[in-house]
Amino acid sequence: MNNDVYKECPKYKNKLITLRKTSEDDLEELLKCYSDEKAVPLFNSDNCHGDNFNYETIEKMRQAIEFWEYSYENRQFVRWTVILNDTNEKIGTIEMFHRLAEDEFNHYGILRIDLKSEYEIQNIIKNILAITNEFFYGAFDVKHILTKAVPMTTERINALMEMGYKSINKKFIIYDDYYCR
Repeated sequence: MNNDVYKECPKYKNKLITLRKTSEDDLEELLKCYSDEKAVPLFNSDNCHGDNFNYETIEKMRQAIEFWEYSYENRQFVRWTVILNDTNEKIGTIEMFHRLAEDEFNHYGILRIDLKSEYEIQNIIKNILAITNEFFYGAFDVKHILTKAVPMTTERINALMEMGYKSINKKFIIYDDYYCR
């Protein structure tokens, strides 16, 4: 790894968005994302022990953020809040980790992208991917990144394809709809 993201979590910024480590300060705005009925079915909750990320109360959202912080402190994954630069609106989160497993996807990065439904658009997703493509391979010491895009997310799929991702055309563990770069 270049710099240890678990010692000091970097903040990333481009013209449209900023990614910075999620904190309890994001609670109320992120609740708007995680209670968005149109967005919840698009979240990648694969292998999350039954959590579908549908949070309808401040307390549930607080528990999620506390779990994300615990996971960060224990070097399991990093959660960043996605912030629009023009308005400072917090529109969702992304998660990334280096996967260790005894299968063909060992040492791959897993990227989760959770956005409010109104921001599930190519331009936003491409800006997120521009940052991840530039920094996350080195930050997480991976050669490939896997991310999920369910078939109904045509904007996300188009953004992924434009940014160099391709469908893996098979199951990842027991799950469908993964793309790899």
